[in-house]
Amino acid sequence: MKKLTIPVMLIVLCGALVSKAQDYYWVAFSNKNNSPWLLSEPEKFLSERSIQRRIKQNIQVDSLDLPVNPSYISQVLDLGAEFIHSSKWLNGITVKATSESFFSEVKQLPFVSEAKLSKRSFGIKSAVVKFQEPETSININNNFIHNYGESSYQLIQINAQFFHEQNFRGQGMQIAVLDAGFFNVDKYPAFDSLWMNRQILGTKNFVDDSNVFDSHPHGMSVLSTMGGNVPGMLIGTAPKASYWLIITEENKSEFAIEEDNWVAGAEFADSAGVDIINSSLGYFTFDDPAMDYSYEDMNGSTTRVTKGANIAASRGMLVFSSAGNEGNKEWKYIIAPSDGDSVIGVGAVNSDGRPAAFTSFGPAAGGKIKPNVSATGWNTIIVRPNGEVATGSGTSYSSPVLAGAAACLWQANPQASAHHVKQAIEQSAHLFDKPDSLVGYGIPDLKTADLILKNIFVNKQKNRNTWQVYPNPAKDYIVLQKNEKVTSSKVQ
Repeated sequence: MKKLTIPVMLIVLCGALVSKAQDYYWVAFSNKNNSPWLLSEPEKFLSERSIQRRIKQNIQVDSLDLPVNPSYISQVLDLGAEFIHSSKWLNGITVKATSESFFSEVKQLPFVSEAKLSKRSFGIKSAVVKFQEPETSININNNFIHNYGESSYQLIQINAQFFHEQNFRGQGMQIAVLDAGFFNVDKYPAFDSLWMNRQILGTKNFVDDSNVFDSHPHGMSVLSTMGGNVPGMLIGTAPKASYWLIITEENKSEFAIEEDNWVAGAEFADSAGVDIINSSLGYFTFDDPAMDYSYEDMNGSTTRVTKGANIAASRGMLVFSSAGNEGNKEWKYIIAPSDGDSVIGVGAVNSDGRPAAFTSFGPAAGGKIKPNVSATGWNTIIVRPNGEVATGSGTSYSSPVLAGAAACLWQANPQASAHHVKQAIEQSAHLFDKPDSLVGYGIPDLKTADLILKNIFVNKQKNRNTWQVYPNPAKDYIVLQKNEKVTSSKVQ
């Protein structure tokens, strides 16, 4: 027995050392000094569509848009690490350590402001069951739109069919779906139209090198609520929009690295020029309890993923996020990044507008109204993992139902900014004057949101065409003003 003890101890010790050397870390930098990138040359790090989105909304390219300093990256990797991905918005990188001394040494670099463990590679086994749908009773409203089948009610509830009737179905709008995988989107008939019309713009996997269509089915079901097309059964809320399919979620574990993946995915979406991000993901507890958040952290600006989501919105994108399915569980509250100040957190109701028992409670820890609004997430019509059209429940589905509809609203009001669209959606909701902690401002009426946006810009146009004459009465001169242009004349 004694002869076996030493080898066993050595194996355990070696395993621990190897594990420490293979952990993943988030390394943040204090500045972007001496960067080779210039704000005057945004075309070198942003697509033309991304630049035009900023110009259209009067958003300046700023230091947050500059990529991470490559010199800093090199110096970190030289300490014994493998590059995973970077974040220009949060100014840092995610790496996999290849040296046991990496963590202690990287903190000594003068430009490193923070180094944190983001994923353990050994020693903690996941107990998380991801994307377990809440149990719900069937409650189908039979008020069908022709050819939409049972999916009619999720459009009618928010008045999204109003846009489809005018042929605003998302044409020209780009939506990024950040999720866990898009199983068989390349095979199922529900997505044939997207492929036939070249509406799948591309895919990206920030977790590993696997094919996004061989991965988890959750993102496929999410996509079906927006882009699905099964005549007589399911028509998504944005069937003519174009989509980027982006994996940021790990399926076998739950660690903070998924926040880093999310931010990297959102930055990719921004650089590609998308208009809307839908994220049916959320974070609050992890496989390593040391990484867990408290409700106090759900204050709109603390978690890395929420910071990234807020910045994404500041770049002129609409960011939709599931509020969470924790309402009847121990946690109870909203989850990140739906707590973000600039994020549209979406709760779940049934077809009659009744809040789902599982929908997460607000408000945000700082008191901000959360969720922002709610949509059908209880018995939503979706494409199931087997390719069949059926019901599914969760805020994972209420968020994309609304995100797709928002694409049609924005398409119908191209002069609006993302901020205007977000405000109009909130102001159109049925509880806007008396929001609560379960459904937020309530269920939006996007036809009303359309009127709100049109009133804003019709009034602006009227003001542009109005001359102002002053002073009145005039003695020696009068001033004629239209917009910013001023002309003065002497009174004869």
